[in-house]
Amino acid sequence: MPTNVRVEQCVARERGALVFWSPEPRQRRAGAPVQIIDVFSLQVATGYTRDPQGRLLLEAQPSVAAGRSWSLEKAAQLIRNDARPHRWVALQLDKRAWGLFWAGGGLQHCRALLADQIGDAEACSALVPVTPEALLRLVLDLPTQPRPPAQQSTGPAPWQLVAWTSLVWLMVLAATVAGFLRALDRQDQKLELLLERTAPALPGS
Repeated sequence: MPTNVRVEQCVARERGALVFWSPEPRQRRAGAPVQIIDVFSLQVATGYTRDPQGRLLLEAQPSVAAGRSWSLEKAAQLIRNDARPHRWVALQLDKRAWGLFWAGGGLQHCRALLADQIGDAEACSALVPVTPEALLRLVLDLPTQPRPPAQQSTGPAPWQLVAWTSLVWLMVLAATVAGFLRALDRQDQKLELLLERTAPALPGS
């Protein structure tokens, strides 16, 4: 899925970490909760430990449900101090940010930005293709289903690809509709306020 101007405007550097924000500027709060995403291995940070040399290592699992949420300040600190700082993105826990990141091109855009700062060997060793199957397994916490040997090289059935793609786009649609409804609600509120202000000036009031 191609990136666009909206996706690019969601990305910023905050406290030394790459952050994917909501497209609505007023939702970008310093105390907003985030998850830490490994954009190359498609995993979500669940905690951290240290290696024998004392360097911080973020631990992650391929499941959004298993991921921890952090304050942006704490997430940025963990990303900065991690032994592999150029593979992580702090994703704001906001419906529109979440939808644009996972299904609207944000993930691919962040990969491209960080690929320039990470070694080729490290990127290739952890790179998981961004496919509908991989995204749905990550987002919905689906177990990996081993296929019979005769089917291992055939790939998913066509109906499965259609179902996965449809679900991914439903996530985008849900995020878009939610934003549209919020915009309509704001317009209604502005109209009501305008009518209240102009009512005394109407004849016969």
